[in-house]
Amino acid sequence: MSISYANISSIMDPLVYMKPLPNHNIKNGSVVKIKTKDGEIRTGQVLTVSKDVVVIQVVEGSFGLTLGTTQVTFLDEVFKVGVSREMMGRRFNGIGEPIDGGEPILPEVLLDINGEPMNPVTRDYPRDVIQTGISSFDTLNTLVRGQKLPIFSGQGLPHNRLVAQIVNNAKVRTNEPFVTIFCGIGLLAEQALYFQQKFEERGSTKVISFINLASDPTIERLLIPKVALTTAEFLAFQHDMHVLVVLSDITNYAEALREISNVKGEIPARKGFPGYMYSDFASIYERAGRIKGKKGSITQIPVISMPNDDITHPIPDLTGYITEGQIVLSRDYHQQGLFPPIYPLSSLSRLMKDAIGKENTREDHADLSSQLYACYSKALEIRELESIIGTESLSEIDKQYLTFANLFEQNFINQGDSERPFEKTFNLAWKLLSIMDRSELIRVKREFIEKYYVENVDINSIY
Repeated sequence: MSISYANISSIMDPLVYMKPLPNHNIKNGSVVKIKTKDGEIRTGQVLTVSKDVVVIQVVEGSFGLTLGTTQVTFLDEVFKVGVSREMMGRRFNGIGEPIDGGEPILPEVLLDINGEPMNPVTRDYPRDVIQTGISSFDTLNTLVRGQKLPIFSGQGLPHNRLVAQIVNNAKVRTNEPFVTIFCGIGLLAEQALYFQQKFEERGSTKVISFINLASDPTIERLLIPKVALTTAEFLAFQHDMHVLVVLSDITNYAEALREISNVKGEIPARKGFPGYMYSDFASIYERAGRIKGKKGSITQIPVISMPNDDITHPIPDLTGYITEGQIVLSRDYHQQGLFPPIYPLSSLSRLMKDAIGKENTREDHADLSSQLYACYSKALEIRELESIIGTESLSEIDKQYLTFANLFEQNFINQGDSERPFEKTFNLAWKLLSIMDRSELIRVKREFIEKYYVENVDINSIY
């Protein structure tokens, strides 16, 4: 049963405040319809209900609303979005409405955008890999189906280019259905156009885009991740698809959360962000995963632009507590012209050890990854030593490490926009390791060295 009121006490964009409403049970999260004096209908959602005030967030913004003439109707339902398999290859706004000029979607079902929390008992352990086509991602920090693996970037770093590359190239190594959902949060108009062009270049019908522009209402930035993840849950758990959801940029989401919190007059915590930001992040990130008895999965790659490259800032800090690793972009690599500038020694995928190997990738994957880390780490130590004692004082083995590090950065990490499947990446890695004497490869099983080591490797042929 719905009921209408016109007793708005104040308006602070994008929030509307109303006096207590007697004899009516209004619930947090319930949907409201707002009718202006001109007859325009807008949608809102109840944020807070107390004995003193009811706070409503207006999705389209409160511009044009006036006291005394605006009518608010409370509906006995939560915010829902219509989802369908027809959404494949389409582009939508922050509340799930088509913005690509195509026909409206005929929904198969209406779903609560808050989703249904996964019972921890029913969660299945993430296994099996997703191939991104990026060497430093796939070999060193493998993405696993059901994982949440954030990208920690910074202002001015090419995370948008990296995201477009992942969205276009990501795939599963089986014949199972796979779809990528791109969720753009608070994008500038030129950024949205960039992603649109990149996705259209590939002509993929397996990408669903949800776009929220910086000029759109603030509140839409809080809704769009939930709309995207609700779509992902529909495809994964009702239609057995493997879904990769890329959320870019979570920093814009957190800024919107802080803005709304400040307007509501809540007591701020670290850096002015609300004290409940951790649980709010968890409500988004924990929607990734697998469910026992279900074939589908939801994998997340949230992108975080770290303010001032500060990894201890509340946004990346709280994200790190919830997610299973991180991919860290290096400003030094970017200044050297390396792309993607993924810094391996700061990056980590905590779940890759249980997903890689003979069935999913290749038998030597774990050993190969460990040896690459070891060689590159030691090479960086030798670089520091070289700056003190000079190249002439280094041993031949030390010089091998320096050659390895230079080629590792210029040919393995710096792959540009090309796509590399696992096999090509592994073969390139073995060419690099073959620069070293066999005695230095102490993290690789002898049988793998005998099988994959390249004798008398030509360093000019490593690319």
